[in-house]
Amino acid sequence: MPQSAEKVLDHVPLFCEPEYEKMFARKKLKFECPHPDKVVDAQYEFTSTWEYREKNLAREALVVNPAKACQPLGAVFAAAGFERTMSFVHGSQGCVAYYRSHLSRHFKEPSSAVSSSMTEDAAVFGGLKNMIDGLANTYQLYDPKMIAVSTTCMAEVIGDDLHGFIENAKNEGSVPADFDVPFAHTPAFVGSHVDGYDSMVKGILENFWKSTERVPTPALINIIPGFDGFCVGNNREIKRLLDTMGVTYVFIQDASDQFDTPSDGEYRMYDGGTKIEDVKVAKHAEATISLQHYNTRKTLDYCRELGQTTASFHYPLGIGGTDEFLMKISELSKREIPESIDRDRGRLIDAMADSQSWLHGKKYGIYGDPDFVYSMARFVMETGGQPTHCLATNGTAAWEAEMKELLASSPFGGGAQVWAGKDLWAMRSLLLTEPVDLLIGNSYGKYLERDTDTPLVRLTFPIFDRHHHHRFPLMGYQGGLRLLTVILDKIFDELDQETMWEGVSYDLTR
Repeated sequence: MPQSAEKVLDHVPLFCEPEYEKMFARKKLKFECPHPDKVVDAQYEFTSTWEYREKNLAREALVVNPAKACQPLGAVFAAAGFERTMSFVHGSQGCVAYYRSHLSRHFKEPSSAVSSSMTEDAAVFGGLKNMIDGLANTYQLYDPKMIAVSTTCMAEVIGDDLHGFIENAKNEGSVPADFDVPFAHTPAFVGSHVDGYDSMVKGILENFWKSTERVPTPALINIIPGFDGFCVGNNREIKRLLDTMGVTYVFIQDASDQFDTPSDGEYRMYDGGTKIEDVKVAKHAEATISLQHYNTRKTLDYCRELGQTTASFHYPLGIGGTDEFLMKISELSKREIPESIDRDRGRLIDAMADSQSWLHGKKYGIYGDPDFVYSMARFVMETGGQPTHCLATNGTAAWEAEMKELLASSPFGGGAQVWAGKDLWAMRSLLLTEPVDLLIGNSYGKYLERDTDTPLVRLTFPIFDRHHHHRFPLMGYQGGLRLLTVILDKIFDELDQETMWEGVSYDLTR
């Protein structure tokens, strides 16, 4: 074997060694029962046709690689944005391991969450005992200020009542009677992570707001960011803009520090997050603004019921999206947009103009959460690009209508198609039959990149196979510069690859 203590090979070069190549070939032949290459090639050709595309898009009873996750993941992420809050998932331990690993692999940071560890007996008799023991252990071992409870499929199928279970656990002394244990029912078999996020944020607000009288505070604004894999960079950029304008605000569900802890010799199970006292104050705000509409529909309804003014946006990035957000903030706060922010806007426009010749006419496939796809399609059209395929597995009919209205507002949206409820296997057919120049989405798109030869730009959650993207903003004018640079880098990298050995156009200056 080529491996030795003097020169330890990474798995990539190691598995290219002859011994491993033979082993993999033998494994494939003996255990995978492969079809002949000719049959495989013929099948690939068929799945590249319009005939197969129509069959693929007509699927109703099968989902292949959806561009979404389940509700409890959103709830766990939501809980991470509050001060010293431990997420407690009422369900099986394996489910919670998935939520932790999903977040940890994206942020490259530990993601803490506990489970009631329901097993077969709990599935038959109910999970009350698991809740009583689990809350007691969580309170004693992890010293939280708050425990946020959500559910998995198992707890929802058998109908466990979280409110009743939590009250019983308090009566049993698991946690003090006045300890905050907000909860949200988050069935994983319906909706997606954006719904779980919404339910948990609403549950936490209800926990602190339900028993107090609201005394409106003029010009105090609540900001809810929504489920955002780029929260580290985005939250800090949004707060910078608000601070520059002199706005009085409460940033509800701020996970930027929790998923960006420093390496200084101290382990932080909890870091940052919206302070509990600030959550209480937020009830008195004049307005609540959501940066992602489809992430916060229930929460905004609740805020309106209490008498707050509400507004929502679709992931404000680029020129138009950031303009609308800042103008609404200015209107509600009675604060002017300062010249320094105007200059940021001008610099982004200048950068877009500098690169216009490379961006104009480029075609894109875009997938992800509804708000992200909306904002990215809008930004692409601002650069003169064409968002040819816009897909959101968790997109609704209302989102589809909004998308079509957006696309109709620009000459660059004329040939675009909107796909609500479709998955990444459907996107594969779209890319093979109507090719585009670039694909924008998450790490799962690398298989589409391989199958369809469409360059992938990773710009949304989850990003597992690249590091530290989440530390830089996409929102705001500064985020727009970052976004522009990432897209251009991919365009130029592809151009260099195409021209490297041709002897022409392999230019030093692009």
